[in-house]
Amino acid sequence: MTSETNQPDGIAYDPTSPACLDDAVLEARNVTKTYVLDEIEVNALRGVDLQVCRGEMLAIMGPSGSGKSTLMHIVGLLDHPTTGTVTIDGVDVSNMDQNQLAAVRNKRIGFVFQSFNLLARTTAQSNVELPLIYAGLSGAERSRRARAALERVGLGNRLGHMPNQLSGGQQQRVAIARALVTEPSIVLADEPTGNLDSRSGVEVMAMLQELNAQGITVVVVTHDARIARHAQRVAHVRDGRIVLNECVEERIMADAEKITLDAEADEVAAASTVSVNRRVEL
Repeated sequence: MTSETNQPDGIAYDPTSPACLDDAVLEARNVTKTYVLDEIEVNALRGVDLQVCRGEMLAIMGPSGSGKSTLMHIVGLLDHPTTGTVTIDGVDVSNMDQNQLAAVRNKRIGFVFQSFNLLARTTAQSNVELPLIYAGLSGAERSRRARAALERVGLGNRLGHMPNQLSGGQQQRVAIARALVTEPSIVLADEPTGNLDSRSGVEVMAMLQELNAQGITVVVVTHDARIARHAQRVAHVRDGRIVLNECVEERIMADAEKITLDAEADEVAAASTVSVNRRVEL
């Protein structure tokens, strides 16, 4: 995608990143990442510049092998860049050691993963409390904040449920609550709908849009163009570089999608009822 005539529907071409001025919650400057595999150097990132403005919803989009997962690991402080700098809330974290990174990560970044990453034999509330244990909070405070986070995502009546007692969509809501419980600067969602059916996926995107509307910065990493269009801006990654920054003009609003899906389900149910009644009459 290199021209306006080859852009996705509903997305306006803009070759530049937005200027956040002094309000960038996350910034990567000239970031590279080189791996050595069997004595062969692999350049996963080749000089990435990225700003995430406070309060925006950004999608980082690219196919498998494009470098988007490597970029996610670096901006999520799960890995170090080979060269370049990464700042979170204005603090340069590029050369921090693992313990320092873990402390910043636990406080400032909330993660939502495709596979939920919940402890199977642990209740929803206890799963949400985990980051607070690492933060050293008291049991009473952990409980209060975990309950509030689960109520925020509509699971206040599922506190004691195990993951296998929850639907896929509900498990992802638990993961979102866990991401929110530390009151992070940014929520980083990696393919958050990848393991969900269409309806559950729409519900998760509605939740992320709602949180963003409340002022939370959200970054969604995805290979799916439709999921990307739920964001306000899309950064396209290809061959280890950000090749396009695009503002979404015809943004998909997940709440409207839910209404459409409900209407379609009602039509199918009505048609099925008519068919059954006809067979009974015969």
